[in-house]
Amino acid sequence: MTLLEISFPAIDPIALELGPIVVRWYGLAYAAGLILGWLYIRALLSDGSLWPDHKAPMSPDDVDELLVFVTAGVILGGRLGHVLFYHPGFYFANPLEILAIWKGGMAFHGGLIGTGIGMWLFARRRGISLWPVADLVSAAVPIGLFFGRVANFINAEVVGSPSSLPWAMVFPNAGPEARHPAMLYEAALEGIALFLLLRYLTHTLRSLKTPGLTTGVFLLAYGAFRIFCELFKIVDYRQIIEGLPITYGMIYSIPMLAVGAWAVHRARTAKRAELMRSPG
Repeated sequence: MTLLEISFPAIDPIALELGPIVVRWYGLAYAAGLILGWLYIRALLSDGSLWPDHKAPMSPDDVDELLVFVTAGVILGGRLGHVLFYHPGFYFANPLEILAIWKGGMAFHGGLIGTGIGMWLFARRRGISLWPVADLVSAAVPIGLFFGRVANFINAEVVGSPSSLPWAMVFPNAGPEARHPAMLYEAALEGIALFLLLRYLTHTLRSLKTPGLTTGVFLLAYGAFRIFCELFKIVDYRQIIEGLPITYGMIYSIPMLAVGAWAVHRARTAKRAELMRSPG
C-alpha cells in the first residue's frame, strides 16, 4: 500500500450479538432507511401547503400500512432482483443462498419493481390514485438509498475499479490494489444529492401539487446518477459487451430514464390541461 491509498476500516458486519441473536449493520441500515422514510412521508402528508387545495391524498396514519407494502416490495424485489439480474447461475446452483440476505446482495432495480407493485396494491386497496403515493415514496427513497449504500460499504461489496486517487481504498477480498469506494459515491449522489434535489422540488417548486412530477424527476435523476457511478465499478460488473465499460446497472437504468421522461411529460401536460379548465 502506498501513501496515497487508504486501508479499508474493516468494520465488523455484526453490530450486536446476544447469544443466538445476531444484529448486523446491513439489516440496521435498511431498517433505518425504512423508518426514517416512513417518518418523512408522514411529515409531507402533515404539511397541507404542499398539496392541491391543502388536501393530502391520505392521512399520516395511513403511512403505517403503506410501510408494510413498501417494505415487502423492497425486500422481496431487491433480493430477487439481485438473484435474477446479477448472479442467476450461482443462486440457481445454490438455492438456499437466496435466503441469506444478511450476507448482502440487494438490487435497487429489483427493489424498485417490488416497491412499484407494493404501491399499486396499496393505492388500489385504498381507492386512491397511484401517482400521489408514488410521489411520496419517491421523495423518501433517497433516505433508504443512502443507508443501503453505507451498508454496501460496511460489507465491502460492490467495490470500485482500481484507482490511484488519494481516497482510493484497499478492500478485503478485492486484491491488493486500491479501488474507488464506488458505494460511497452512490451514497453521496443517489442518497444525499437526490434527496436535496427532491426536497427543493417538493418544498420550493411545490411539485406535489402536480401528481407524477416528483416521481418522474426521481427516476430521471437516479438513472443519471447511477449510470455515472457505474463508470467507477469493478470490471466484474461489465459483462454485457466485452471490452466496453457497459455495466448491468447502466442497462437497467436506461428504462428508468425513459419512464421518468414520460412521467414528467404526462404530469406537466395534465397540469396545463387543469389550468386551462380552471375559471379565470
